[in-house]
Amino acid sequence: MPKSKTPISPPADSALPNDCDAAILGGKIRKLRKARGKSLIDIAQAIGRSVSFISQIERGRTHPSIADLRGIAQLLGLPVAWFFVTETAPKDERGRIVRADKRQLFGSRTDGLMEELLSPDIGGAFETFLSTFKPGAKLTEFTQRDTEEEGYIVKGSLDLWIGKKLFHLQAGDSFRIVREPFRWANPGTTETIAVWVISPPTY
Repeated sequence: MPKSKTPISPPADSALPNDCDAAILGGKIRKLRKARGKSLIDIAQAIGRSVSFISQIERGRTHPSIADLRGIAQLLGLPVAWFFVTETAPKDERGRIVRADKRQLFGSRTDGLMEELLSPDIGGAFETFLSTFKPGAKLTEFTQRDTEEEGYIVKGSLDLWIGKKLFHLQAGDSFRIVREPFRWANPGTTETIAVWVISPPTY
């Protein structure tokens, strides 16, 4: 498993840190907004700002406040800490390449599951994760999303229920879930690692 990472906490005051690049932050917001199918008006109404102000944020011409970012994050279904991940990749790699030691970690949705983003960002038509399931970890209740999902078991084993059918998956097996209820469990004594692809993005 890649190096563990500690989720980043946003600053507590109302201003962004001085080293927060307005152009990078604005670009993230624009990509995420479009990926979620939201308009500038949607963002403006959600945080009580003007459309022109949101446009200036996306073009990197002004910084939003922490309160603004919290409202935007809530609308887009993201942890606000996402916006404070420092962009250290060379400029020509941004949006194209993800180095193994630079993956962004999303907090566990379920105990025993860690998800690292393999996609360069979450503003595209799909998102790809490296999912690590601890021994005994399980999703106890069925979940259903308006998505198409595919996965490949890299290591270990995974029990996957799609609808009422249970599938026992081993390393080398792959699967597809299309807008169907599903749940999973790691029945083994070692961790299971899977590459999981979701379209459209859920984060």
